[in-house]
Amino acid sequence: MKVTEQDMEETFNPPFEMCVKDGGVSGIMCSYNRVNGIPSCADPNFLKQTLRQEWDFRGYIVSDCDSVSEMVTSHKFLNDTYEDAIAQTLRAGMDLDCGETYPKYTGNAVNQSKVRESDIDKALENLYIVLFRTGFFDGIPAYKSLGKNDICTNKSIELATRAAKEGITLLKNEGGTLPLSTAMFKNLAVVGPHANATIAMLGHFAFESKHPGSACHYTSPIDGFSTYGKVIYAPGCGDIACNKTSLIPQAVESAKIADATIILVGLDLTVEVEKLDRVDLLLPGNQSELINQVANAAKGPVILVLMCAGGVDVSFAKNNPKIKAILWAGYPGEEGGRAIADVVFGLYNPGGRLPVTWYEANFVNKIPLTSMQFRPDDSKGYPGRTYKFFNGSTVFPFGFGLSYTKFNYTIQASQNLPVKLGRHTHCHDLNYMANKTKPTCPAVLLNDLQCREYFKLNIEVKNVGKRDGSEVVLVYSKPPDGIIGTHFKQLIGFKRVFVAAGGREVVNFVFNGCKSLGIVDYASNRLLPSGGHTIIVGDGVASFPLQVTLH
Repeated sequence: MKVTEQDMEETFNPPFEMCVKDGGVSGIMCSYNRVNGIPSCADPNFLKQTLRQEWDFRGYIVSDCDSVSEMVTSHKFLNDTYEDAIAQTLRAGMDLDCGETYPKYTGNAVNQSKVRESDIDKALENLYIVLFRTGFFDGIPAYKSLGKNDICTNKSIELATRAAKEGITLLKNEGGTLPLSTAMFKNLAVVGPHANATIAMLGHFAFESKHPGSACHYTSPIDGFSTYGKVIYAPGCGDIACNKTSLIPQAVESAKIADATIILVGLDLTVEVEKLDRVDLLLPGNQSELINQVANAAKGPVILVLMCAGGVDVSFAKNNPKIKAILWAGYPGEEGGRAIADVVFGLYNPGGRLPVTWYEANFVNKIPLTSMQFRPDDSKGYPGRTYKFFNGSTVFPFGFGLSYTKFNYTIQASQNLPVKLGRHTHCHDLNYMANKTKPTCPAVLLNDLQCREYFKLNIEVKNVGKRDGSEVVLVYSKPPDGIIGTHFKQLIGFKRVFVAAGGREVVNFVFNGCKSLGIVDYASNRLLPSGGHTIIVGDGVASFPLQVTLH
């Protein structure tokens, strides 16, 4: 993949940098792909210079599985032999091979003088440091005695249920249809290829190893809804591909007699998985036809539940007045069916927010599958990607999510951020639009600042509805108007807070000015722009100016 230095510095590197600097991680995996022509596990600029020197990473670096052999068999990087590939990765800073290349060929590499014993010693040192940290040499590690009985407990099952509930996102709820009442909705049509989902709810990485684990217990959607009423089950499709329509009539008939209909559709590992790219943003096969036919025939309200990781264009359902509610459940895990049913019937008030932008289906026609570019390019008709840069319309935006109650915000915030410059700190130029006035000192390099300036944000969240609920408070920053090529906004903080009906809670944020207001220019410099920044709370619920003054 080809990535600009600006995008690396601004988007790809920061999550790893936070894990190293703020999280203190002990292990990092390099991927099996090439970045700008160099295999990730053989790139000393990233593994040594960036990770270990700039970020002060003190742990081990392990390859993604078979990454070293991929260098020989797929990348054919520098026409390396296996011994050459081992030498490249060890010298680049990789310590551990998830694969068979190191065990098979390292001896040969040493005998051929391609690998020095000191290279191996350095890798072992990084591995043993982590073993020391875990107490491996202080006796039997505590985790060695853990078994299935320690994870398949009532407590762990309840935790799995809670995680599933907190992740479910309410995308549509016309007329307050949800939650359903058990008194009014006793006969339930539960239809769709995910209506009886079990293993599919686990997603991908439960099956990544050669000896995958299994869930302690599965609660399918049918099981979950059976605790609330009589379930009439009809799959509607033979599988997720839904290539045939022969099972749709049965689902239609069940909807005609049910008090409410829950349609469970989406994707699974036959559609989206590592090594398998999706070619469109639509529901597979005849799933849309199933949804439309069932919705048109249903006697009672129709609730659409989507199980998928990536976004899907369900604009047709969003705009269909017969479909009263839409829920996104992701891949909710072993207790997903219970969690979905509890949300639908109001035992739990959903508070999830979308972690990605859901684009319209024509997005795939505007961008090559191989493109990693974030910023829009009007000359090519390319709209950009992610909430930070995408300039088109969406099905549902990043951070979107509804609740069964309503929250109001009262905000107290800093309005100014004076930044003291050192005697030898130089101003840095920025490109501004022609119709915008450029400040005398447009920006300064973050490396030239001590970055000890902070601004505060206190938000009182009041639940003005009739149901208890959790609210996820999202805070964004927007750079000064007129700067060419920067992001529209960026998420700088979020907190989940539970507020009882009629109650109020105060959420406090303290933001570092450099981290929260910084931008990256085309030369990949990290900068703090002066002038009027904007702090945005939620989906435009409130916004206020923050003036950055460079002294």
